[in-house]
Amino acid sequence: MDLEKLIEQFALNVAAQTEAIFRGDARTGNRHAKKYGVAVDTLLAHGNEGRDALLVLLKHERMDVRVMAAAHLLRYRTAEARAVLEEAAKGKGLIPFEAKQTLKHWEEGTWALDPG
Repeated sequence: MDLEKLIEQFALNVAAQTEAIFRGDARTGNRHAKKYGVAVDTLLAHGNEGRDALLVLLKHERMDVRVMAAAHLLRYRTAEARAVLEEAAKGKGLIPFEAKQTLKHWEEGTWALDPG
């Protein structure tokens, strides 16, 4: 699968997971999480080329997609990823909470989504 298709799969499944969570459908949410997990793992397996492809999602229209992409890009593009997470963390709700937690784990040194 090419990088563009992987980016599309990542974004679609992050959004679908969020929608499932908001409906209270954890089973479907978990299924979508596995799918975007496979997409991001495949992207990261391409090294910096895959990480660079993921950068486009930092400007995605959906906050959940931006936050998830930023969470995976913290080590590689720290300043840009932190800016996305910090902006999202200003809000209220699930996605801002996830952004806050990601920043907290980064600060504590326990973040490990892309060890490099």
